[in-house]
Amino acid sequence: MFEPRTTIIRDPKVLTFDYIPATLVHREEQMRSLRMLFRPVVESGVPQSAFLIGPVGTGKTATAKRFCMDVLRYSSEKGIPMDYVMVNCRQSNTESSALLSMIWHFDPGYPDRGFSVSEMLRTLKRHVDKRRLRLIVVLDEVDVLLKKGADDLVYQLSRFNEERGDLSTSLSLMMISQEHVIDRLDQASMSTFKRANTVRFGRYSRDELYDIVNSRADMALVPGSIEADSMHLISDIASEWGDARFAIEMLEKSALLAEEDGVGQVKAEYVREAKALTYSTITESKLEQLDKHRMLTLLSVTRCLKEEAYVNTGRAEKTYHVVAEEYGESPRKHTQFWNYVNDLHDLGLVHTKVQGDPEGGRTTYISIPDMPAKVLRGKLEEMLDR
Repeated sequence: MFEPRTTIIRDPKVLTFDYIPATLVHREEQMRSLRMLFRPVVESGVPQSAFLIGPVGTGKTATAKRFCMDVLRYSSEKGIPMDYVMVNCRQSNTESSALLSMIWHFDPGYPDRGFSVSEMLRTLKRHVDKRRLRLIVVLDEVDVLLKKGADDLVYQLSRFNEERGDLSTSLSLMMISQEHVIDRLDQASMSTFKRANTVRFGRYSRDELYDIVNSRADMALVPGSIEADSMHLISDIASEWGDARFAIEMLEKSALLAEEDGVGQVKAEYVREAKALTYSTITESKLEQLDKHRMLTLLSVTRCLKEEAYVNTGRAEKTYHVVAEEYGESPRKHTQFWNYVNDLHDLGLVHTKVQGDPEGGRTTYISIPDMPAKVLRGKLEEMLDR
């Protein structure tokens, strides 16, 4: 029942959000910053703190996990007792539930009610002391926790090591957020953090997203089962948000669609179908706003994209001339056709990008990322026939 007609995905876990690669593509600088900030913890037990800040899908959580996993491996080789615990503050969004997540890391049978915050803090300290650990606590989406008024917990965790002369045990904090949460802390909590310990994550560029998609495809898919243009199309689509998660989701969905059809390769049409299933901006109302020649221009692009991810404007314009005559219209001049393409781009119906060509010139390429070309072609032909 669930057997695919062809096999494209050889390792599904690589395409999940929880998978952490051994090396994070284009996050080397952030890893270097974390190594610099947390070196004192590993070398001498001196506790540290860090803020990881950036938009959704920019690799904050993956970088934190990869760094902590690397620290554990290194410290194990050196005989240094270290550990880390990740707390998802969207799920554990109160002081009590966040502390329970930390304690359950050491004692899964600890009761989930009946203890105050101060009692749970003492329990956490006992676990750390008993194991003589240098513990790193990662508070993911900490802004959700702070909005619930958990400043005091952050303050208590930041002062976890006070009045201790023995640095063989310590607690360090790593806080992850989409916004600069240090300004949400009260004055007492702010005094314990260094603003310079902020690691920023910018949105991924189109080229960076391509490298990420290519890397995941190499690990997850059967060799040769995805075209380079399909990966370029995925990275073009995801570059609107700079979101690696969205790019990986698109890769997974397009591969599943190709498997379901019994096709051995992920072609551009499957990428467009995956985008339509995930988040499409093409609507009937947008198409109905178009006049006849803009519809004919869009139809010419869909006809060029039967098996391809992109078409250059020269070929699209030639097809437009044929399509216009087919529908009894005189084709407009080159400048007007170019204006039509730009209008369609502004409406989000097509995407355009400029690339160099072998002769040293520049060529504009058009793609339709939001819907399979054959589906859009059918809609336009039906509207034009009406």
